Amino acid sequence: MSTKTIGFLVNPVAGMGGAVGLKGTDGVNILNQAISLGAKPIASQRAETFLDAMLPVKKSLILLVGAGSMGEDESKKCGFTYKVKSENKKETTSEDTQNAAKAMIESGIDLLVFCGGDGTTRDILKAVGLKVPVLGVPTGVKMHSAIFAVTPQAAARVAVNYLWAGLPLREAEVMDVDERAFREGRLSAELYGYLLSPFEPYLIQGNKLESPMTENEIRNQAATAVWIIEEMKSNIIYIIGPGTTTRTITDLLDQKKTLLGVDLFLDKKMVTRDANEKQILEAINGKAAQIIVTPIGGQGFIFGRGNQQISSKIIRQIGLDNIVVVATKSKLDKLKSLRVDTGDLNLDKDLRARGIRVIVDYKTTKKMNIE
Repeated sequence: MSTKTIGFLVNPVAGMGGAVGLKGTDGVNILNQAISLGAKPIASQRAETFLDAMLPVKKSLILLVGAGSMGEDESKKCGFTYKVKSENKKETTSEDTQNAAKAMIESGIDLLVFCGGDGTTRDILKAVGLKVPVLGVPTGVKMHSAIFAVTPQAAARVAVNYLWAGLPLREAEVMDVDERAFREGRLSAELYGYLLSPFEPYLIQGNKLESPMTENEIRNQAATAVWIIEEMKSNIIYIIGPGTTTRTITDLLDQKKTLLGVDLFLDKKMVTRDANEKQILEAINGKAAQIIVTPIGGQGFIFGRGNQQISSKIIRQIGLDNIVVVATKSKLDKLKSLRVDTGDLNLDKDLRARGIRVIVDYKTTKKMNIE
């Protein structure tokens, strides 16, 4: 097996805003707010998950890495041969990411792998353009770009298949949303450019697709919501995830839901608006609860994208039998399966083994596999 060189970059603060309900960590002020709310770093763990999956080809790999928490620490821990290509700093910036990526390209790499979200992708775009193939390990809160593998393990499979089996390349869209508008409940996504990326349709996520607001779609959402409401029981906490389909449920209850947040309901009334992980755990302590989520259009994720407040700890505590998935027929018709990426490998495995029934209309369900 020939030796290959990978650039490996980690954004150490990526994803920290998810569990605390901040929808991202772009900017120093938001990062500090996330830390004050008890946010914990997750990028390092997901970077190690990717590297662990690359261990079978470790002897044939050389890593060019960012210093310290930007890739060096994880590479050393996992026993890879590596060379550091940036300065070690206690606090890193987007400029550090860009400079490290440029240094890796100048040294010569076969593939650049980064751990981050859409904000990190934009930094990579500025530094790299279409010079080398790029692959994203999903680590952020908002991941609308088509550069990401569906999980860290999937990223490793894509990297290996590209480097030694010749996966094709494509120009993948780099998308990002306005975080300020996102926190205010408005989704404003923008195309920033394209990166070359290995393509494997089952392992690389697509762009997020918005639900078409046709008359049939609206009727379908309403019919689904009516059945959900009829089935709601008293003294149960309902954790309702983001999305237009779930928002229809709360509209019919005459309760104003956060479109892009997670809200808690009891006896058909909102009791906590835009809840974070800590608030959810406190609310469900000693109480019966259900989770109601809808898949992300075009991607199929029910957990791990945009709703990290509903953490693996919460899902485990509530129980897999108390997960309710709702989707319109048109959304589900565009998906071959659903996806999960909770960060808990055993939980993801348990969910995939079960599959799930999705409510698609009034008293109508459809069984879907989970990848």
